[in-house]
Amino acid sequence: MTPEEIVRRWLRLVSADAELSPYLVGVDRVRLVAHLTASVTAALAGEPADAWGGLGLSEEQHRRIGDYLVGVCWAADLPDGLIAQVRRAVA
Repeated sequence: MTPEEIVRRWLRLVSADAELSPYLVGVDRVRLVAHLTASVTAALAGEPADAWGGLGLSEEQHRRIGDYLVGVCWAADLPDGLIAQVRRAVA
């Protein structure tokens, strides 16, 4: 699964979350997907990324977004160490 595929699945989960979806109202989805894809790509390479900065999310909401990302990465059969690395870097 490519970083873009991971992001598209991840964003579908976040968009379906009743508490998180209002934060996406009025957000340019094309730009968000590009930004998140760059963040996931960087995270897979072991680089830090601030995927959701500037949206005003609480720490709990960031954790939930991270949980969604872990689920997508797990479903993509990424190794556990890489999943942990991506979660730390992105969420």
